[in-house]
Amino acid sequence: MKSFLSLCLLSFLASFSSAQNKLPVLKANQPKAVIYEKDNGLKTDWNIDAKVKPDVYTVSKISTRKKVVTVKTDIDSIAVKLRKGEKKDFIILLKNKDSALTRIQSLPPKDFSKMSFKDTLKLQINEQNTIFVKTILNKTDTLLLNFDTGTSELVLTQETLKNKIKSTLKSGSNILQIGKKEYQNLNIYPAQLSGHGTDGRFGWDLFDGMIVELNHDKGIMVVHSQLPSHVKSKYSSLQMKYFNNVFLVEVDIKQGQSKNKSWYLFDTGYQRTAMLDGPLLNEQGFPADQMTTIKKVIMKNAQGKEIPVITSNLQSLSLGNVNLKDIPVQLLSQSRLVGGSRMNILGNEIIKRFNIFLDFQKNRVYIQPNNWVNHTYIESK
Repeated sequence: MKSFLSLCLLSFLASFSSAQNKLPVLKANQPKAVIYEKDNGLKTDWNIDAKVKPDVYTVSKISTRKKVVTVKTDIDSIAVKLRKGEKKDFIILLKNKDSALTRIQSLPPKDFSKMSFKDTLKLQINEQNTIFVKTILNKTDTLLLNFDTGTSELVLTQETLKNKIKSTLKSGSNILQIGKKEYQNLNIYPAQLSGHGTDGRFGWDLFDGMIVELNHDKGIMVVHSQLPSHVKSKYSSLQMKYFNNVFLVEVDIKQGQSKNKSWYLFDTGYQRTAMLDGPLLNEQGFPADQMTTIKKVIMKNAQGKEIPVITSNLQSLSLGNVNLKDIPVQLLSQSRLVGGSRMNILGNEIIKRFNIFLDFQKNRVYIQPNNWVNHTYIESK
């Protein structure tokens, strides 16, 4: 019997070793590679390191059934098909001698729908279109934070970190209370700026696997474990597409006889209507340079870097089945790369015109026009 078990064990180990040896092999002469996510255009430069086993690349959250990821070296390439929560291993053979075990993985999807909670808190918005809520950090520090869907995790301004924080901050173990719920194991990142009048911002990923309702008519933010039953029949639905650690929705714009439909960063942290990439739109045949100029200004991003921006009049913009007309949009004269890709941004001066459900379980955005929908735009005053 012992002999039989030994043979079985040896057979298993031989099979396991054989399976390991049959991993796909990608050849490289240089210790650099590029990883492309086909569905969203995300491009990541990758250092090949044979000492890390496995060397793991985690893809953007998958919102559809699967995604294709292509890894390119200087002399070879491989395409990996990946489903939600799946991982695929392969070998990068560097100069025919160093084997780098590499893994492309998707994190398991989160879903709190089997739980039962509904956490309601006051949602405020100021004249600069910054939405914010009252929060408590590490059970000690009361902070006003912007809910910024164009970012992730927790970001505090340098002024807040220097002058307002009394609690002890620990990497990866901070607790943020929003309403009655506590969100744990958070890292904190510094920034020079945040939304007007706020101490910092938190991103959508705190609510991954949940439903977030933003109701400007009632002035409330609600975190749900399940999508309310009435939403699908009364709200327009938009597909989410994830790009690294943010998400995008499709937007239609029109100028004269020209139309353009593309994916926009859904960014409640951007205070204006929309930011358009002028060179990108011109390449796509959209006459961005023919829009009427309203004014020219210098803006600063979250890191304080100056960006020249032209405010122009866009004839129309459609989100779902709602069409908005004569929108003063910010037009970039130079493209700004985000994760190796150029993109347009949908800002909160448009987003606030809708009551919204952000479904981070089924990856949908549900919108319904609210009392803000016909308000005059700031740049039109």
